[in-house]
Amino acid sequence: MSLPFDIPDAPEVLDRREGPYGEVVLRRHGELLQIIANGCFLMDTSDGRSERLLVDAALSALAGHPSPRLLIGGLGVGFSLAHAAADPRWGGITVVERERAVIDWHLDGPLAALSGAALADPRSKIVEADLLDYVNETCDTFDALCLDIDNGPDWTVTEGNDSLYSEAGLAGCARVLRPGGVLAVWSARPSPEFEGTMGNAGFQQVRTEEIPVARGVPDVVHLAVRPG
Repeated sequence: MSLPFDIPDAPEVLDRREGPYGEVVLRRHGELLQIIANGCFLMDTSDGRSERLLVDAALSALAGHPSPRLLIGGLGVGFSLAHAAADPRWGGITVVERERAVIDWHLDGPLAALSGAALADPRSKIVEADLLDYVNETCDTFDALCLDIDNGPDWTVTEGNDSLYSEAGLAGCARVLRPGGVLAVWSARPSPEFEGTMGNAGFQQVRTEEIPVARGVPDVVHLAVRPG
């Protein structure tokens, strides 16, 4: 099958930084931009379907909350933010990103082309913080929390991220959700164990929606509702 553009053999490194959680790299591979963290491929600009479905699944599960406020865990390449900002139903959009480099790539770097309009939206703001710290310290509350920080609860980028998907970490997520608020977690593969953890953390209506992919195991969105 031919591709719509030529992809060179070796990616070009646009920026490489050593942050508090390890190395983060922005690469260009043909027309694609890629984010690599500690040598682990995180995401690129090839599609964005999973990120858009993550946001849409959360909004659908809210069942008509007026002007809901959205918290996004992880800025990534900006697909989730851009998709949320394009929907006038969201009343506010906060993105928590712990890597200064990623924020810079969006503010005045190569990723600004994807997120510039969304960041200019008065409903949007970026908070530079570790998400686990943020949900346990902020006074803000939200109607939906979309997590797209790792490749899923069973495939984390850094060892410390494991705690986010534990019962204690999910309790922090519940803390910032209003009663009836929705937690949506993207994963590169289904995790029945994580579904159980969500239930043990007090969430209700736990379910998993599959996102078909070209080949292999489907991506999924784990969804749950804070009771109240």
